[in-house]
Amino acid sequence: MPVRIRLQRHGKKGKPFYWVVAADSRAKRDGKYLEKLGIYNPNTNPATIELDVDGSVKWLQNGAQPSETAKRILSYKGVLLKHHLLGGLRKGALTEEQVEEKFNAWLEEKSNIVTSKVDGLAKAEADAKAKALKAEKEVNEKRMAAAAEAEAPAAEEVIEEAAPVVEEAAEAAAPEATAEETAAPAEAPEETKEKE
Repeated sequence: MPVRIRLQRHGKKGKPFYWVVAADSRAKRDGKYLEKLGIYNPNTNPATIELDVDGSVKWLQNGAQPSETAKRILSYKGVLLKHHLLGGLRKGALTEEQVEEKFNAWLEEKSNIVTSKVDGLAKAEADAKAKALKAEKEVNEKRMAAAAEAEAPAAEEVIEEAAPVVEEAAEAAAPEATAEETAAPAEAPEETKEKE
């Protein structure tokens, strides 16, 4: 029975999520599998890959052939390197300590590369946010300046238009007040005459 290490699709439309499985090459893509070796989520940046390194190496040693995409994933996680180093151990070219030392050194180097990429992405995102905030502040300042310029002439026009109206109202109120004052003393003697 030829065994393939390949991806099995899960997730919803437009958001694929994959399992890395060891399956019979004659089985359907999303059908029966022999062992689940890990997961691969390409929707995140960087992609999330969780893999059972020892289980994958065991399948490779037993003759399983990875698909093209699975081969890239296995290489990214160091499975193919460990398989290669264990081949050197079987031939007597390396000792177990050397195999572990080389594999751990490679893992450390790879984790540094991934960490620097994540830091670079976070920095780029922060820079983009800062740039967008600065541009938004500039637009708001321009908008406020334009609104202040538009309000200033309008306020001056209202004051100029209101000044004659206020003066007319003051002049109209002044004769009415004097007429009422002169009329009030004239009426007072008549009232006193009626009371007598």
